[in-house]
Amino acid sequence: MIALTVTHGPLVQPELFGDVLAEEGHEQLPWDIRRQGAPPTDGYDAVLVFGGKQNVGEELEYPWLHEEYDALRAWVDAGTPLLGVCLGAQTLAHALGGTVDRVRPAPLAGFYSTQLTAAGVEDPVLGVLPERFEAMNANGYRFSLPEGAVELARGPVSQAFRVGDRARGVQFHPEVRHEQAMAWFGAESRELPRPLAQIERELTDKLPGWQELGRALCRAFLRSASG
Repeated sequence: MIALTVTHGPLVQPELFGDVLAEEGHEQLPWDIRRQGAPPTDGYDAVLVFGGKQNVGEELEYPWLHEEYDALRAWVDAGTPLLGVCLGAQTLAHALGGTVDRVRPAPLAGFYSTQLTAAGVEDPVLGVLPERFEAMNANGYRFSLPEGAVELARGPVSQAFRVGDRARGVQFHPEVRHEQAMAWFGAESRELPRPLAQIERELTDKLPGWQELGRALCRAFLRSASG
């Protein structure tokens, strides 16, 4: 299987998901939409769309967001297996008519209690996660569910949804590495809800277990896509 991996910058790459793709014998077709523009319409079997510093509503600054919205709608219409992470989940929600706005009163950074919905427990992808878990978040924006979407997980914000049988978005970061997260949180312009040192201690303690869940989620998505 070939997976198209859509990225939005050097600090938001497939990371652990890239490892799982290789371990499972699948190929990646990397696509930096900032530089390469509209993704190809064929030549792959599944799509993963990762995070970014950009946000829905910043189309004047990042006009390629329109190409991403068009591609997401096309993938959903075609029934292409799709998983959007953080910004990828927000652009998916927006492309299908949902709302994306700022997290209030402060952005999320670190681990947050999250629970699968009844639909999430039954979902072939999200259902591999425990019914209750702590999810690693790094986001200042959140999505509302587009019409017809099914919520799969809830936390301080809606954490996951499915559209149809094959398209999913997750607000949390199941692909993340420690050094990657610290690069996000340590950025000079980053607004944090807690001191950076406290967030780093939490990452050191909780990230190894979270990465195991992230790998399981990726494998479940690949199995679902292959099936």
